[in-house]
Amino acid sequence: MIRTIRLIVAVAIFATLASHALAQRGSSRALSPGTGRPPAGEPKEWTFARLAYDGGGFRRGSGWAVDYPRAEYHFSGAVTRLTRIDVHTDGHVVRPDSDELFEYPWLYAVEVGSWGFTDAQAGRMREYLLRGGFLMVDDFHGEYEWGAFVAGMRSIFPDRPIEDIPAEDVVYQMPYEIAERLQVPGPGYMGSGLTYERADGVVPHWRGIRDAEGRWMVMISHNIDYGEGWEQADNPAYPVPFTHQAYEVAVNYLIYAMTH
Repeated sequence: MIRTIRLIVAVAIFATLASHALAQRGSSRALSPGTGRPPAGEPKEWTFARLAYDGGGFRRGSGWAVDYPRAEYHFSGAVTRLTRIDVHTDGHVVRPDSDELFEYPWLYAVEVGSWGFTDAQAGRMREYLLRGGFLMVDDFHGEYEWGAFVAGMRSIFPDRPIEDIPAEDVVYQMPYEIAERLQVPGPGYMGSGLTYERADGVVPHWRGIRDAEGRWMVMISHNIDYGEGWEQADNPAYPVPFTHQAYEVAVNYLIYAMTH
């Protein structure tokens, strides 16, 4: 069962402090957690959990491990700096058919244009989400990948609608007020200056899936790469506004997941 987490979140919302923390150009420390091996040390309030889904992928290099483990390191560090959440220093990789899935209330899935689930895995994911779990989906682009994502999601929720999330939704107001949502780009931006990766993926989309009570269970970033924004935090060639927004949006998602 997903642990009931009682916490009082105190986020550094003063603009100067937040800007300083988000703009820090950090260490290159690497992580080495793997599937089936829980994080070492005492349990914490929150651990970055990455979904290790099945699926071959239609293009070389795609898959659940993209941006691993630097995305984990940078985002976990930001949560430590910007909140009073007790954060595990290492991330963890979780399979959809593992019992430990229910120990992690916030789950991250990347490159979901290549994912797939068995019936048993889809059932386990459905149970996880309906029992209070939260899934952040990121870094997939174009119509082909959207179709593959939807096919996988329909195995989990055949009937629940995928909705566009309004810019004024509460999830973009707490704790950071996101005045304008940006298309956070992948690494190609530094060479091309383009914020999109594919000709049929020019427009960014912020979408989600709710439970019966109206809670967002799944937050979908299509034609957006928040993970790259975290990973490039120590790269002066990657624009700071993209890094800021990548952290702010994801922190908002995390606070929402832990308080709803």
